[in-house]
Amino acid sequence: MRLLDRYVIRNFLQAYIYCIVGFISIWLIFDISDNISTLLDERVGLVLAVQYYITQVPQVFIILLPVSLLLALLFSLGRMSRANEIVSMLTAGVSIPRVLLPLIGMGLLTVAAAMALNYSLAPHAELARKTFFSEARSRPESLIEGQIFRNRTDARTWFIQNFRPGGNRFNSVQVLQQDEHDNIVTNYLATRAFYRPETKTWELEQIKVVHYDPTGNIIDAQIYPSLKIDNWSETPFRLGSANVRAEFLSLPELREYLRFNSDFPATLLAPFRTHFQYRLALPWECLVVVCIAAPLGIGYSRRGILSSVAAAMILVFSMNFLTHFFLALGEGDRIAPWIAAWTPNLIFTVIGLYLLYLRASNREAPRFHLLSARRILSQ
Repeated sequence: MRLLDRYVIRNFLQAYIYCIVGFISIWLIFDISDNISTLLDERVGLVLAVQYYITQVPQVFIILLPVSLLLALLFSLGRMSRANEIVSMLTAGVSIPRVLLPLIGMGLLTVAAAMALNYSLAPHAELARKTFFSEARSRPESLIEGQIFRNRTDARTWFIQNFRPGGNRFNSVQVLQQDEHDNIVTNYLATRAFYRPETKTWELEQIKVVHYDPTGNIIDAQIYPSLKIDNWSETPFRLGSANVRAEFLSLPELREYLRFNSDFPATLLAPFRTHFQYRLALPWECLVVVCIAAPLGIGYSRRGILSSVAAAMILVFSMNFLTHFFLALGEGDRIAPWIAAWTPNLIFTVIGLYLLYLRASNREAPRFHLLSARRILSQ
């Protein structure tokens, strides 16, 4: 690594770390202020409280990393511009893209970190939050009542009286096995059903098994104290999938949901397909921020720097607005999921590359002069 690269990275990391620590501290202060009464009233221990906040950090990082990246780039490049260090680099024959190359590398590292957090930890943070405060208030987690699940691939239908979300125990279960002509072949009636994830088997207790002929007549009926079945493809996650929300699922869970429920209507699958693409697209916002903030952070006058900083912040917040706008369109099955997830990134990447081209060729971005517009209107 060249000395110039180390110098640019050092200036950037100093501001970047300060921004991350500052945002984390602000979030922590406000969150503790909101929840301190609950923590004290329910006598939550220090270790449990620390564990709770550790589970929330990944979700907070996903939100603050692009903003911290933006402010750190604007601050570090603006400071070097005010000190005429950028001009000195250009005079020495170093091009603008070469100056920004180490910052692009830091953006890619941020993308990798955001992708790792967004894979599983960040989506589960909200669920961990609800579980924590439910337990802290000594309230039992609500049961899901009257669940019906249709496995069209294996021609099985489940009727479940109640079960606890995320658990492996199901109460009062009835499973109807059908043939290729939708005739009921076997009827399983069990008091309880347990799923053993280590062996991927179902254990049914106090079960009655009834077999039918093609005309619906009972062939035989047998009662067992327990029965193990190892060829059913259903899992507790699949049985409770009708009650899950796409934004709370990790990338593997979204993939599993779409794979097992591919026969659902497109309207029902649209939120899950959109969030699957969004999980992949969200980390790349960090690199888009670099493309926007890096060229605008370089200025050759104090006035130019201030206007560029304002433009960069407007563009980034506009990108955030468009991201949620397109995400809503994708969840409503108005546009294709990949278009909903990737379009904002593509639009603002093009804008950032255009700004980088203008800065590299020593040209200013087009501006709208309010005073000139007023003169035209007055004439």
